[in-house]
Amino acid sequence: MNESVFFQDLGSMEYGEAWQFQETLLQHNTNIKSALAKGEQAGETRHHLLFCEHPPVFTLGKSGKAEHILVSQDELARRNIAFYPTNRGGDITFHGPEQVVGYPILDLERFFTDIGKYLRSLEDVIILTLADYGLKGERSQGETGVWLNPESKLRARKICAMGVRCSRWVTMHGFALNVNTDLDYFNLIIPCGIQGKQVTSMQRELGYKVPADEVKTRLKVHFETVFNCTLISHQA
Repeated sequence: MNESVFFQDLGSMEYGEAWQFQETLLQHNTNIKSALAKGEQAGETRHHLLFCEHPPVFTLGKSGKAEHILVSQDELARRNIAFYPTNRGGDITFHGPEQVVGYPILDLERFFTDIGKYLRSLEDVIILTLADYGLKGERSQGETGVWLNPESKLRARKICAMGVRCSRWVTMHGFALNVNTDLDYFNLIIPCGIQGKQVTSMQRELGYKVPADEVKTRLKVHFETVFNCTLISHQA
């Protein structure tokens, strides 16, 4: 069954504000599901896909280690980099300008109840988008996200990080695709807690600045294909 997903591009938004917005949408859906479980009339859950970019921020997942930030809190403040411990999976990552961040808030009970499949599906969206630019995105065994040359110890580099949360089969958080991202920020952390592997961007790989709106359009097309859904533009 083809599901409708309400799409919003939030533009540049402070991380905490975007996180709270996701929590509000998730809570609305989980409240509906809780009511339905009690036999009450509550309507239907609603799917969302949010795109945004954030001012420079490091976010730490539930399983992450604070020591994977390689500079002090004072140094973060001096560099004007925010920091948030979060409730998503995964370890430490960076969000910043010229990075496309995608937050799907989906009721997986209307798609499939399999978190592993959900993560693989998000990876598929990124892999298909990169292929449009002649880049071969791949999976790295045991490491969520999308990589280039993951089997090479010397050349493996991550281009898209992922971390999600799921409550009552409703998802939040999502993926961060490095488009024209300033990669120097990643030198201040151990990205995703993985030692000795590089981080890259579409710009670095292709040798030119990639139009972010074009990347977003391609991501939306592949999201519709992979999740068998229709995106409906929605204004807040």
